[in-house]
Amino acid sequence: QVADLGCGDVCLLAILKYQKCIEELVGVDINEGRLKWNGLSPCVGDHLDPRELDLAITLYHGSVLEKDCRLLGFDLAACIELIEHFDSEDLAKFPEVVFGYMSPAMIVISTPNSEFNSLFPCAVFRDSDHKFEWSRMQFQTWALDVASRYNYSVEFTGVGEPPTGAEDVGYCTQIGVFRKKAEAAEMAVLEHHGEHVYEVVYTTSYPSLQQINYRRRVVIYLVYREVSRLRRKYQVSLRQDELEAEFIASGNQTGKFTSDLPVPVLTEDDKAMEMAPQPFCIEDKFYVPLQRIIAYPRLGHLCGNVEKLREFLGDMIELNCDGSAVKVDLNDCSDF
Repeated sequence: QVADLGCGDVCLLAILKYQKCIEELVGVDINEGRLKWNGLSPCVGDHLDPRELDLAITLYHGSVLEKDCRLLGFDLAACIELIEHFDSEDLAKFPEVVFGYMSPAMIVISTPNSEFNSLFPCAVFRDSDHKFEWSRMQFQTWALDVASRYNYSVEFTGVGEPPTGAEDVGYCTQIGVFRKKAEAAEMAVLEHHGEHVYEVVYTTSYPSLQQINYRRRVVIYLVYREVSRLRRKYQVSLRQDELEAEFIASGNQTGKFTSDLPVPVLTEDDKAMEMAPQPFCIEDKFYVPLQRIIAYPRLGHLCGNVEKLREFLGDMIELNCDGSAVKVDLNDCSDF
């Protein structure tokens, strides 16, 4: 769970949605007009190749200085170039709401480093809405005090290297990374009830393999692909045998048989499945045991066992009479 407080045009959320470990993204901004969500909606590719985990994205119109129980206990809260927009009264409220009430496991706060401003021509503040811009000492003093009051640790870093010869001014933007101390995390009791003061302006969810319809669709596609690959490999080996037999029948006793057919390249998955039951052919039917299919790592992860694989396949793919193998025509590729 990640919240971007003061998310503005949601550029950060649009980047974070690609992180596979994230299951919930929330953006909050007091300026409703700045909230854009064109880059947050699922696209065709998200349906064709679903995420492993669910992902929900919500944008709220509201002030980060107000308490809303829907933001309690997140894993990470990002406050990127936010605090310098607060006046002294709002800055005093900010730690109590974010650190004390929301109480995420980690908080990342960035703010301009005023010492770097000397490198900008005619720069007082970098934005007309900034109420202050701190030096490194001022920011670190504030951050250490807040961390101490709310039982967090804090480390300092930044982005934007100074040019050669001006290294003493530090980073262009300074960053504090706050982590809740272990004892504080154990003591925290989250009360997920209370006021909903933020207004929802946008919400969406992404297809994922946690959703049974998408998981089944991916399983069927992978089985199609694996059976087709194995059938092609079997056909090549049959043709290789035929050519070798023709070569011997021609009476050529001196030359060595060579074939221009492509030699199947063993993948790592092929090597890992050497012990799995082998495909076989009865007359014009080609069979691939489900035990071999489930040995394919991706399918093993998605299905877990043969019974679940058989359930996913349902009536979409033909099985043999005892349901132990996929059954296809050896020479008719139209079945896929």
